[in-house]
Amino acid sequence: MSSINTANQNNQSQLVPMMIIGGLFATFGFITWVNGPLIPAMQAICQLSDAAAFLVASASYISFCVMALPAAYVLQKIGYKKGMSLGLLLMSLGALVFIPAAMTRIYPIFLAGIFIQGTGMTLLQTAVNPYITILGPMESGAKRIAIMGICNKAAGALGSVIFGTLLLAGMKEKNELLNSVTGAEQEALLDSMANGVIAPYIGMAIVLAIIALLIRRAPLADLEAQEDDTSEGSVAKTSIFQFPHLWLGVLTLFTYVGAEVIAGDSIIKYGLALGLENSEFFGSFTLIAMIITYFLGVVLIPKYIAQETALIISACLGMVLSGAILITTGFTSVLFVASLGIANALVWPAVWPLALNGLGRFTKTASALLIMGISGGAIIPPLYGALVGAKSTELVAAGVADSVAIATASTDSYWILLPCYAMILYFAVAGHRVGLKKA
Repeated sequence: MSSINTANQNNQSQLVPMMIIGGLFATFGFITWVNGPLIPAMQAICQLSDAAAFLVASASYISFCVMALPAAYVLQKIGYKKGMSLGLLLMSLGALVFIPAAMTRIYPIFLAGIFIQGTGMTLLQTAVNPYITILGPMESGAKRIAIMGICNKAAGALGSVIFGTLLLAGMKEKNELLNSVTGAEQEALLDSMANGVIAPYIGMAIVLAIIALLIRRAPLADLEAQEDDTSEGSVAKTSIFQFPHLWLGVLTLFTYVGAEVIAGDSIIKYGLALGLENSEFFGSFTLIAMIITYFLGVVLIPKYIAQETALIISACLGMVLSGAILITTGFTSVLFVASLGIANALVWPAVWPLALNGLGRFTKTASALLIMGISGGAIIPPLYGALVGAKSTELVAAGVADSVAIATASTDSYWILLPCYAMILYFAVAGHRVGLKKA
């Protein structure tokens, strides 16, 4: 009876922190998935190439590589709670940078605002991911992160729809009009489109600042991982470099985030390239697929399937769906891109506990390294954009109609997803055990 009471008390003690952390996952999920509609909006407003447009994703995700270790240092000094609040304030500041960016239509200023927001998200994610992982037993870490994923992607779907509506309403007609006018008339139209960005980002800045202040008063204790996890037999680990499975986890997250960003951020632009109606809402398809799969993860992990098994299934499904995108066309192909949300959903929740297994006092530093893996979103999507641009140019030179060339190039370039899912499969099957003591 006492053990049951203890379990109930533990569950109750975890409930409030989980609700707060869930709110934070929702917050950065909303901000992250705004990039989907922002990419085609920036391409039109700043008159960018395909590769340059995907620098929106690069500016956000490269911050995770640049700022992750400084974020770990900050967390060591001020703790998880204050670090979360500071991260939100930085995200608010980044949103405000969109005001001068929109007024001048200078693309690097937009990218600076996105980078500052990414810096805030780096600090926030470096705090919340290990926090939720060590809040309970490690074997159920994927389940807790899956719950957080529901909050993250539900808010992401909302953000994609809201900002898709605000930024992309009538985009097809606006692009046609831009192509038909020149000079001062074109500049006036571009200025008008840019001014539409200001109000949403002012609202975003205000909300983020309010949440930052609320977090400072939130009942969150500073948790620490168990120290005895750093020993293997009688030999204590003394360096982060003694955990090869962690470094493989970083590489896995690098490839995974690249694949996830391509699936989420390219689908709207892909729909537009195919000439499909209501393309601005396609980003929500991917997120809905992820949310449904997160619910399955909450139910199934670890009671029915292990974290490793979920990761293997996800990787295999990702490879199958990527192949299906390449051999289909039109709306069917778009649906396969959206279905990648099913393959992607449980990768992040499963990799974190597997990669942090046995890290103990190195957990904060290890978390920073895993966060650095998010920089895959800065590198792999622009490669996809570059492939689309190169293939399109090649087809146009061969006499293929421009719109058909862009659509064909967009489809063919999804092959870049295949090696990403291959890396995830390796980590799921063997990589997460490398260097760990055998039971």
